[in-house]
Amino acid sequence: MLDKNYDPKTLEKAWYRRWEERGWFAPDAATPAPTAGADTYCIMIPPPNVTGSLHMGHGFNNTVMDALIRYHRMKGERTLWQPGTDHAGIATQMVVERQLAAQGSTRHDLGRAAFIDRVWEWKGESGGTITGQLRRLGSSLDWANERFTMDEGLSTAVREVFVRLHQEGLIYRRKRLVNWDPVLHTAVSDLEVLSEEESGFMWDMRYPLVNGTGYLVVSTTRPETLLGDCAVAVNPNDERYQHLIGEFVELPLTGRRIPIIADDYADPAFGTGCVKITPAHDFNDYEVWLRHRDETAIADQPHGGLINIFTPDAAVRSNLPEEGSLIPAPYIGLDRFAARKLVVADLEALGLLALVKDHRLQQPRGDRSGALIEPYLTDQWYVRIAPLAEPAIAAVEDGRIRFVPDNWKNTYFDWMRNIQDWCISRQIWWGHRIPAWYDAQGNVYVGRDEQEVRATHGLAPELPLEQDPDVLDTWFSSALWPFSTLGWPDETERLRDFYPTSVLITGFDIIFFWVARMIMMGLKFMGEVPFRDVYIHGLVRDAHGDKMSKSKGNVLDPIDLIDGIDLETLVDKRTKGMMQPHLAEKIAGQTRADFPGGIPGFGTDALRFTFAALATTGRDVKFDLGRIEGYRNFCNKLWNASRYVLMNTQDQDCGLGAAPADLEFSAADRWISARLQVTTTTVRESLDNYRFDLAAQAIYEFTWNEFCDWYLELCKPVLTGTDASDAARRGTRRTLITTLETLLRLAHPIMPFITEEIWQQAAPLAGVQGETIMLAPYPTAAAGDAVADREITAEIDWVRQFILGVRRIKGEMNIAPGKPLPVLIANASEQDRRWITAARPYLDFLARTQSITVLDDPSQAPESAMALVGEMKVLIPMAGLIDKDAELKRLDKEIARLSDDVSRTQTKLTNPAFVDKAPAAVVQKERDKLAEHAAAISNLTAQRERIAAL
Repeated sequence: MLDKNYDPKTLEKAWYRRWEERGWFAPDAATPAPTAGADTYCIMIPPPNVTGSLHMGHGFNNTVMDALIRYHRMKGERTLWQPGTDHAGIATQMVVERQLAAQGSTRHDLGRAAFIDRVWEWKGESGGTITGQLRRLGSSLDWANERFTMDEGLSTAVREVFVRLHQEGLIYRRKRLVNWDPVLHTAVSDLEVLSEEESGFMWDMRYPLVNGTGYLVVSTTRPETLLGDCAVAVNPNDERYQHLIGEFVELPLTGRRIPIIADDYADPAFGTGCVKITPAHDFNDYEVWLRHRDETAIADQPHGGLINIFTPDAAVRSNLPEEGSLIPAPYIGLDRFAARKLVVADLEALGLLALVKDHRLQQPRGDRSGALIEPYLTDQWYVRIAPLAEPAIAAVEDGRIRFVPDNWKNTYFDWMRNIQDWCISRQIWWGHRIPAWYDAQGNVYVGRDEQEVRATHGLAPELPLEQDPDVLDTWFSSALWPFSTLGWPDETERLRDFYPTSVLITGFDIIFFWVARMIMMGLKFMGEVPFRDVYIHGLVRDAHGDKMSKSKGNVLDPIDLIDGIDLETLVDKRTKGMMQPHLAEKIAGQTRADFPGGIPGFGTDALRFTFAALATTGRDVKFDLGRIEGYRNFCNKLWNASRYVLMNTQDQDCGLGAAPADLEFSAADRWISARLQVTTTTVRESLDNYRFDLAAQAIYEFTWNEFCDWYLELCKPVLTGTDASDAARRGTRRTLITTLETLLRLAHPIMPFITEEIWQQAAPLAGVQGETIMLAPYPTAAAGDAVADREITAEIDWVRQFILGVRRIKGEMNIAPGKPLPVLIANASEQDRRWITAARPYLDFLARTQSITVLDDPSQAPESAMALVGEMKVLIPMAGLIDKDAELKRLDKEIARLSDDVSRTQTKLTNPAFVDKAPAAVVQKERDKLAEHAAAISNLTAQRERIAAL
C-alpha cells in the first residue's frame, strides 16, 4: 500500500537512481528490444555550459524534451536523448583564471599547456553540477554515451570540418571589424553582448571646412573616436550640404583633413544631418567606408582612413612606423575614457565643442566581463557563409525542416537571406585550437595536425612552424553537435540509426547562433538535414511578465522549487555577489515580501507539470508559485485517489480473468471508460503536435474533475452498497484499477516519478506486466461504439448536473450538505424520467435525496428553491428547512463586513504613499484582495435576492 502522505523527495531520488542503474535510458532498453528496422526517435540536448547550473529556461526546455522522449520510448520506438555539455570557452577560462588570481597567479605564469591541464582538472572536479541537476529534474538522457565538446571524438570532428571548409575556400583569415572585449582581450559573438539602456552624453563637435567658409557640426556619444575619423557623410539629397560634397574638413586635434562624402546612411532628420565616419570603430561606418574607400584614400590618410586607434585593452595605441604620425602624441597610452576627457577638454579649449547634452543610449557590454564592447579592427578567421546558407534556406522552404510554430521560419529566413560571414576565432586558450601553422615569413598552412601540414606542403622537418594561438568559437563545435556526438567522421552505427534526428527543442534567441548553423553544417557534411522539426519555445518570465534577471531579484532556481529553501538562505543566494549595496538591499526586501516563509518545495512532478501546462505554442511562459502550488495539490489528489483505488482492489476479485457473463459494468463504469478513450486521443494528438499545454490540461481535467471528483464517488454505491451484485462489484473494481493504470501511463511522460511509484502497485492488479512504467506501452484509444459513448456521456452529465444543483441549493440556503431532502421534479421529459429511475442509487448517495417525486402539474409545487437541469426543474421545498428572516439577517451582516473591508482596501490603494513605496507584491496582494471581496459581495447579494424571493 502507498504511504499515507505523498513525499516526493524520497521517491524521486530513489527512482531516478534505479532507472539509471538499470540502463533504461538507452535506445534499446525496451524488453523485448526493438528490432533493427523499428522506428527511431532522437533528440539532441542543447549542450549546457560545463560551468553552468540549472535555471528556469533549462527546466522548461528539458521538461519538454523529456516528455517527448518518454512518450516515444513508450510507443516502442528506439529512442535516444543524446546528453552532453559545452566546453564554454570564455566562461570556463574565466572560472579557472579567477581561481588562479585568488592564489596570486595568472594563466601566463603557468603557460598554455599547464593552464589547459588546470582547466581539465577543474572540469573533472566541478564541471558536473548541471548534469546532476538535470538528473534531479528526471531527465532520461542516455548518460552512458554522454559527450563533451572538447572530448577527443568531437575534437577530431572539429578539425576535420575546419580543414575541409578551408580546402574549399569557405574558411579564410582577414582583418575585419569584430565585437571586442577589452577585458577578456578576445572577439565575442553577438550573443555574448548585452545591450542595455544607460545614461550618457551626446557631444556636438565643430569640424572646420578647409575652404574657410565655416564648419560642419557632427554629434557623437564617443568623442575619443574622432582620432580615427576618415570622412564626414551627408545625405546626397540634403540640400543644406549638396554644395559641400567632395570638399574637405579639418579633423580637429589631428592635423589631418578628411573628405565630405555623400551616403544615404546620413539621415537629414537626425541631428545636424552630418555623420562622422570612423570605420575602424563602428560597424555602420565600416560599411560606409567599404562603399567609399577610394574617396577616403587621400594623401594624408595612407590607409584610406581605416585607422585603428586602440590597443587590445582599449587604450590609445602608438603609431606604427608605416602609418606615419596619425594619432597625436598627447593621447597615446591613455585609457579610452581618459582619452575621451582630454579630447573633450581640448575641443572646448579650441572653441570646437558646440554642445554637450544628457543622452540615453544602448550600451553594448560583454556578458561575462561587464566591460563596454568596442568595435575593433583585427585579424580573425571567418567562414564564408553564403554558399552554406543557400541550401539551408531551401531545406526550410521545401518542408524538409518544419518550424513549430510556423511563423519562426520568417525570422530564420530574414537572417539567412541577409547573412554575414561568421567570425570563428577567439583569442583565448581554452577551446579547439585552430589547426593552422605559420612559418617565419607568415605563410599559413592548414591541416589536421603538424605532421600532415609538413607532408602536404613538403616542408622540411627543421623548418620551424608555430600553431595559431587562437581557438575556435564555441558555436563552431556546437554547430556539429547533431552528427559529431554520434561518431562522425566515422561511419558509426549510432550515426546511421539516429541521424537525422527527430526534433530540436530550443528558445527563439539562438535560432541564428545555433539552429541555422547546425542546419548548414548538417547539410554540408551529412548531405541531410540534422532534424525534421524545430520546436521554438518562449522565455520563462516571472508572474508579472518580466524577464528573470539577477539585478531584478526575480530569478527562481528550479532546484529550490523542487526541494525547497528557507527565507534567509534564499535572500543570501539572491544578493550574493551584488556589487551595489542599495540593489542588494532592494532585492533582499523584495524577496522577504514575496517569500515570507521561503519556498516550501513542491517536488519535480509538480514543477514539470507546471512547465507543461504553461507551454503554449511559441509564447513566453509567465511562471508564478500559485500555479506550481496548484499542481502540487494535483499530485496529492492523484496520490490519495490511488490509495483509495488500491484499498478497494488489493486482495479483491477484480474480474481480470472473469467471463463476460460474470462482469457487470455500471453506467459510471461505462462513462469513465468512454472519457478515458477521449482523453487518450486528446493527449496523444497534443503530444504529437507539441501542444504540451493541451496534453497537460486533458490529463488534469480527466484526473481531477472526472476520475477523482466524480467516478470515485459514483462507484461507491456499488462498492459499499448492499444491493449491488458480485458481477457489478467485479466490473467496478476492474474499471477502477484499469482506468488508474492507464491514466498513470498516460501521465508518465510529464510526471515520471509519482506515476512510477503508484504504477508499481497498480500494474499487477490491472494484469499489466513489466519492471517499469517507462518501458510500458503508451495508451492507445480503443475503437468504441461512438453512439453508445455519446449516450452514456449525456446520461452521466445529467446526473452530475442534478447532484450539483441540489448541492448548490443546500449551500445557498445554508443547509447541511449531508441532510437528506425530498426533491420535486417539474418539466421532466421522458428521457429525464428514465434517467431518474436508472440513477437513483447515484442521486440518493451523492445528492442525499430523501425522495424524488415527478410532478405532473408543476403549478402544484410548494414554495421551493430551484435548480435547472436542461429544461427540467429540480425543486426543494423550503418549508421548515430554513428560517428565512434569520438567513437574510446573516447575509446582511456578512455583506456589511465585506463592504467595510472593501472600503478600507480602496482607501489604501488610492494613497500614493502606499502604492509608490510598498513592494510591488504587497500592492498586488491588496488589489487581489479587493477583487476577491467584490466578487464575494456580488455572490452574497445574488444569494440574498434568491432567498428574499422565496
